Amino acid sequence: MKILITGGKGMLGGTLQREFSDCEVVVADLPECDITDPAGFERFLAAARPDAVIHCAAMTAVDRCESEPELAWRLNAFGSGVVAAACRRQAVRLIAISTDYVFSGDLDRPYHEFDTPGARTVYGITKFAGEEQVRRFCPEHLICRISWLYGGNGPSFVHTMLKLADSGPEVLKVVSDQIGNPTSTNAVARQLRLLLARPELNGTFHLTCEGEASWYEFACEIFRQAGVTRRVEPCTTAEFPRPAPRPANSRLEKRMLRWCGLPPMPDWHDALAEFMRERRA
Repeated sequence: MKILITGGKGMLGGTLQREFSDCEVVVADLPECDITDPAGFERFLAAARPDAVIHCAAMTAVDRCESEPELAWRLNAFGSGVVAAACRRQAVRLIAISTDYVFSGDLDRPYHEFDTPGARTVYGITKFAGEEQVRRFCPEHLICRISWLYGGNGPSFVHTMLKLADSGPEVLKVVSDQIGNPTSTNAVARQLRLLLARPELNGTFHLTCEGEASWYEFACEIFRQAGVTRRVEPCTTAEFPRPAPRPANSRLEKRMLRWCGLPPMPDWHDALAEFMRERRA
């Protein structure tokens, strides 16, 4: 199989290159490939002739999206439409990566794939617009939502915590009133391989690790597994205001994986342990 990865130089893209090392992988990223250039991307895709595209390219800096909304719309919405339309015209299967930020975060239960999105940030609104572009322009698609992602060389919450363990303040305060599913790029990449092996599948899938935690609980587990003694105290979101509001509830239910007979995602503690082993090695 030949796979083209947009945003292939990013954190998830790097893990996907390793996961699909037994395949022919084409990395589509700036400056060689620009998803906001319709003619240019069409030529790039035609020259590569992949069997599938995994569309990771996006503007993911949540707060920057608030200050540069036009760029967020161009990359996350328009760019996804460019990729989707080209894949349809060239009969290439498309997997588009999306996010928990498409939801408001108000529910008191995990969001499943058929819940109605209601994003409250420019990032979430533009990512959902990108989903809609994929649905409109490329019927043969998979949309895979992920959240609280870490892996490789980062950047991620895990990398930030490990850096603060060495040089941070004496008492580290971490938000405890936001809850989600910490998820490794390794776990996502393996599930994407299984999805690619099922050409009959289409639609939206949630691909976060099983189990849930607050950012505070996640930080405590990171330090425990790293063997770091660190004083960590819980705090509220209100104590650390950000330009883009963070969802209080980022938990995603993996209903589609169950219904399609696919294996569950790993527990987040186990996925973190694997990452720590790789980091030490």
